[in-house]
Amino acid sequence: MPAPLYWKSKILLAKIETTYGTDSAPTGALNAILATEVKIQPMEGSDVSRDLELPYLGGQGTIPNELHAKLTFRVELAPSGTAGTAPGWGVLLRACGVAQVINAATSVVYNPISANHESATIHLWIDTTRYVIRGTRGTAKIMVSAQGIPYIEYSFTGLFAAPAETVRPSPVTLTAFQKPQVGTSTNTPVFTINAVAFVMRSFTLDLKNAVEPRFLIGAEQILITQREEEVETVVEAQPLTAFNPFTLAQNQTSVPVVLTHGTGAGKISTLNMPAAQVQRLQGLESAQDIKEWPLRLAPLPVAGNDQWTLTLT
Repeated sequence: MPAPLYWKSKILLAKIETTYGTDSAPTGALNAILATEVKIQPMEGSDVSRDLELPYLGGQGTIPNELHAKLTFRVELAPSGTAGTAPGWGVLLRACGVAQVINAATSVVYNPISANHESATIHLWIDTTRYVIRGTRGTAKIMVSAQGIPYIEYSFTGLFAAPAETVRPSPVTLTAFQKPQVGTSTNTPVFTINAVAFVMRSFTLDLKNAVEPRFLIGAEQILITQREEEVETVVEAQPLTAFNPFTLAQNQTSVPVVLTHGTGAGKISTLNMPAAQVQRLQGLESAQDIKEWPLRLAPLPVAGNDQWTLTLT
């Protein structure tokens, strides 16, 4: 009887591709990803019936078509620990239509881009079975919550390749991933909307990339065709004289949003949205008998590709 394959035994590697759809051959020593909640749909697509007219009733089978793979997981939001050094998860944001700019010994800055989107090759081992996903692009959510670990949640789509039993890489180096700091008043010193400081329960920036498999004769690829970022945050309500979400939404007002998480050199992440339009407040919430606002905002471009920046210092 063969031994079972263990679900928790995983190795995840990712590397930017030089040529779209060509395996960039990530290695365990240089390209390992420290992730959680890894889920894979290895053979998505459609099933095409031949619709044959036969002299008898019965099934006739289907042809698998438009094959691609989907992969989701979370990575802890923690910079590299050294200012000006990209974190291990930087490659993942780059594959989500995001530019990475390294300022030596100072900062690493991420912002959305509208063209020349990079792609990645991802290798995933579950026990001894390797899944290879080429031409991968995706979308992401940046999430910070009170008393919780901050995460970036990724959802990737890539070209299908048949899984195989393959020797696992060794070594697998994860030193590019630092321990996170949970969301607290000390560790998350700045959260403002329109320069007004808020007591925050949770925050999510959803990139909302439209990730489209496009399979035509002569070109099969995964494209990012649109994005429409959205912020959702739950905060303690304030007097309307301090912040009036109803008037701001009615007037279609755009306001700056700043979130800074982390303390210590090389451990600080600052999310800046200069023009986030306040959306309708669709309800009120109560927690511990304290009134809270579930706010929604739409980060808008000012000059273009600047609706948000994530700066690591």
